[in-house]
Amino acid sequence: MSEDAASAGLLSDTPAPGVADVRAAAVRIAPHVHLTPVMRCTAIDDMLGARVHFKCENLQKVGAFKFRGACNTLLSLTDAQIESGIATHSSGNHGAAVALAARLRGTSSVVVMPSNTSAVKQAAVAHYGARIVHCEPNEQSRTETLEGVLAEEGRTLVHPFDDVRVIAGQGTAALEFLEQVPDLDIVMAPVGGGGLLSGTATVVAALSPRTRIIGAEPAAADDTFRSFRAGHIIPVGVPDTIADGLRTTVGELTFPIIRKHVADIVRVSEDAIVEAMRLTWQRTKLVIEASAAVPLAALLEGAVDVRDARVGIILSGGNVDLDALPW
Repeated sequence: MSEDAASAGLLSDTPAPGVADVRAAAVRIAPHVHLTPVMRCTAIDDMLGARVHFKCENLQKVGAFKFRGACNTLLSLTDAQIESGIATHSSGNHGAAVALAARLRGTSSVVVMPSNTSAVKQAAVAHYGARIVHCEPNEQSRTETLEGVLAEEGRTLVHPFDDVRVIAGQGTAALEFLEQVPDLDIVMAPVGGGGLLSGTATVVAALSPRTRIIGAEPAAADDTFRSFRAGHIIPVGVPDTIADGLRTTVGELTFPIIRKHVADIVRVSEDAIVEAMRLTWQRTKLVIEASAAVPLAALLEGAVDVRDARVGIILSGGNVDLDALPW
């Protein structure tokens, strides 16, 4: 393996991060991230017959857990890597996170974004100082466009999920969660590329091995669900889901971690995502985006048996276009 490949964290034989890496990331990023609260909702508990705890990463900087991984990665880069500038691809939240983290390190950033990315997420990326380069809304175009930027400008890649530093950073949300609410029976997170779920699984498997870890994704972008059952990665194709943060294919580095530690991947309908998103807004008064609503949608559809269980759900983000709500 080349040094560059190892640094990028893109190859399946790259060593997976451990809980020690997550703890180190937590110390590294502590001055820059929010310790997000955990909230409950009696109405939702009564509906499900469970005790549901929401880890509010929608209240994190840039409005999503993504800042944890981006911050850890940027703070881990050498001065030479920083000097060349940063590049990534993103459907929104990771791009904003990288842009803010790059600004903290005093460098520039370029974010390749699908042309159908919501206006509010594009505005956030631009607000934090990144230059946006558009691509077609599919995995191949994302990859090829980013490769072009890297080749032409010599920037350092910060991958959205297939990077040990990103995974370790995302895992800090679960590290906090277990400190805030010990003895959870189930922990759930949405899954797109798998950075959050693999980081969560790394922490929960090490520190609370009796806790079941479950990922949830849209049926319209169910590559992880199919890959989990097949034992190998099945690309997502062209997803058509309101959960725009979950439209990418699970990663070569994140997938083995998910297979090792996650009990199950469940999928949900678009109607259930909208219902869960709206229910959260109405009952908890928390603004969450569609991707963050996917785990609760799975519970509303009965995809996971949570009767009498203590359930933890990571609300992954809250960046919503208020002029284009799904109801």
